[in-house]
Amino acid sequence: MIRISALHKSYAGTPVLCGVDATVEAGKIVALLGASGSGKSTLLRCLNGLETFDAGRLQIAGFTLEPGAQDPRQLQALRCQVGMVFQEFHLFPHLSVLDNVTLAPRLVRGVRRPEAEEQGRELLARVGLAERARAMPRELSGGQKQRVAIARALAQGVRVLLLDEPTSALDPELREEVREVLRRVARGAHTPQALTIVLVTHEHALAHELADEIWSLNAGRIVAKTARE
Repeated sequence: MIRISALHKSYAGTPVLCGVDATVEAGKIVALLGASGSGKSTLLRCLNGLETFDAGRLQIAGFTLEPGAQDPRQLQALRCQVGMVFQEFHLFPHLSVLDNVTLAPRLVRGVRRPEAEEQGRELLARVGLAERARAMPRELSGGQKQRVAIARALAQGVRVLLLDEPTSALDPELREEVREVLRRVARGAHTPQALTIVLVTHEHALAHELADEIWSLNAGRIVAKTARE
């Protein structure tokens, strides 16, 4: 479960989040919609500890985040449970696709390489890239890079997946392949493992297709919540 309580965040005195209150049940998918500057991405980054906040409280994946700087050890533990996929792919250019996916499980969780690679190949198959395990990022299209980024985020066995405009950096012809992967991930969310997903997007059709609930943000506030019928 995610619980957001009276969350406030300002940049240089300019309010960005203004008392956000919301709850996401485990295993549900929530899409955040709103114009640029409405606070969508800032809210998402607060959920992963990438942004501090000024007031309020966040509870996510069994962790509680308070205002101000967080304990780095807690943030590391949090990010083992809360994965993030960015607009840009942020793949390590000197590592193969498989090594990008398996790096965090090996270094952070101490998973042995054979086991990590077996899991990594399963995830790459899940995103339709089984045959590209040994490719380098420079050899991939933008859509393929984003699919690797999704597999990498899932590789830690996360309970929550945060997606920040995952299709916005792609050419139109590449967006559909990433949308299809998101559909697969969304279908897998409603399982006993109860993967919870929060998606920031400008694509209204994608939000309505995937999400159990849509939050509309304006000027740092959630102004409407719409549940799928």
